[in-house]
Amino acid sequence: MKEKVRILLPEQEVDQRIAEIAKQISDDYAGKEVHLICVLKGAVFFMCELAKRITVPVSMDFMSVSSYGNDTKSSGVVKIVKDLDEPLDGKNVLIVEDIIDSGRTLSYLMEILEKRNPASLRLCTLLDKPERRISQVVVDYTCFNIPDEFVVGYGLDYAQRYRNLPFIGVVEFSD
Repeated sequence: MKEKVRILLPEQEVDQRIAEIAKQISDDYAGKEVHLICVLKGAVFFMCELAKRITVPVSMDFMSVSSYGNDTKSSGVVKIVKDLDEPLDGKNVLIVEDIIDSGRTLSYLMEILEKRNPASLRLCTLLDKPERRISQVVVDYTCFNIPDEFVVGYGLDYAQRYRNLPFIGVVEFSD
């Protein structure tokens, strides 16, 4: 099966929206430090670009949670592959995600992290597919709501490929 990638959101539009969200986060956390938690691997590109534009003090940690494997649909089984290096007690935590689809992974992750006593816990995503939601999660910062298509680029992958595309694209398959 052949595949090609069609541009959904061009690089300039993605960069502009990240700058807007970073300003909103900076305003919301004025006078405070924000602790970003990157959900690996997909959110790395987004978190780096976001962090560069946030004007309040930032600290970071990384967590790897999987529910996809090498498929285009979530398996529904959430697995923590890498846990955080630092405790969250008293920190203003902002989970940074690449995409929210069914909401299962983030619902599970929010529940786990809430038990670690952060001062606050919010969620920021590059992409959201709200019509696919199975588990409800409150998304505090969303760059783009997108249609129900399989997307790649800007950190998102298909079988570990296409992460390095500087735009958000849709994978289209043909014979």
